[in-house]
Amino acid sequence: MIIVLKQDATEAQIEHILEKIREWGLTPSLSRGEERSIIGVIGNESILRVKPVDVFPGVDYTMNVVKPYKLANAAFHPARTVIELPALKGAPPVRIGGNDLVVMAGPCAVESREGLLEVAQCVKEAGATVLRAGAFKPRTSPYAFQGMGVKGLAILAEAREKYGLHIVSEVMDTRDVEMIAEMCDIIQIGARNMQNFNLLKVVGRCDKPVMIKRGLSSTIQELLMSAEYVMSQGNHRVILCERGIRTFEPMTRNTLDLSAVPVLNRESHLPVIVDPSHGTGHWDLVSPMACAAVAAGTDGVMVEVHPRPEEAFSDGSQSLLPEKFRLMMKQMRAIAGAVGKTM
Repeated sequence: MIIVLKQDATEAQIEHILEKIREWGLTPSLSRGEERSIIGVIGNESILRVKPVDVFPGVDYTMNVVKPYKLANAAFHPARTVIELPALKGAPPVRIGGNDLVVMAGPCAVESREGLLEVAQCVKEAGATVLRAGAFKPRTSPYAFQGMGVKGLAILAEAREKYGLHIVSEVMDTRDVEMIAEMCDIIQIGARNMQNFNLLKVVGRCDKPVMIKRGLSSTIQELLMSAEYVMSQGNHRVILCERGIRTFEPMTRNTLDLSAVPVLNRESHLPVIVDPSHGTGHWDLVSPMACAAVAAGTDGVMVEVHPRPEEAFSDGSQSLLPEKFRLMMKQMRAIAGAVGKTM
């Protein structure tokens, strides 16, 4: 249920309503908007049906929310969520959501110290503000490169210190969450773990933004329910990532569902990121789809960049060369300006 407050509702009236909701064994979530505020109520809503909520001072009206995702629902949070990462090396803070367009770029995996620092310098000079690279890699084959692990995290931390780039990297195991949360600025939940509910609960108790990638064959509602798992544990700094879904089409690695961007923007208040590298699987399709994502209303893109794709340990075929990345950034800036975004 959503309790819509009157514009002139006082702090005392609001606090009284919150106290009563807690007394009834329910969880209130207060969201303040520019014009008016609302209280979202989580729990057994049948309790509210026998409570005179409408007569409480400060209440304008109530309405039921039938969709299963509550905290991630735009109706529960009138203002768009903006996640701010602190300033690094004199640069302004990075804002994910709102009018800013964030670019996350880097290799698929941390392969070596020299290689990662080379890519970090490249993407930083081109305008990226977040460095992406996996220290722990989920691979379809058990014989494929699995990542450098803890050593890879240390290299990522060095790149952050040297170039002032925030770090996003994937966590695969509940036992590694605390370590990765300490080393990284954004915790990534990969597509294969989107419905690893125990993992979602653990990262939901972390004080770090969490980016959830849409599962290979998952619906938009299932993605939002994964976000709900994280938010239900107290962490509301969640980013949604469209990275393509599995369909019958063999010409691309996945089918990049760009319609998911406006749908998620309509259904949820959370920032939306698009990954055209995994979405297409081909480097020559990355830039067109990144530009299309900006036009569709994304809050950012996540792309793979490698100076020598033919030598990449993974995903070389979908990695942009540095010069191609710089060109993509130029194209994206032009489109971002046309749709009211800045980068």
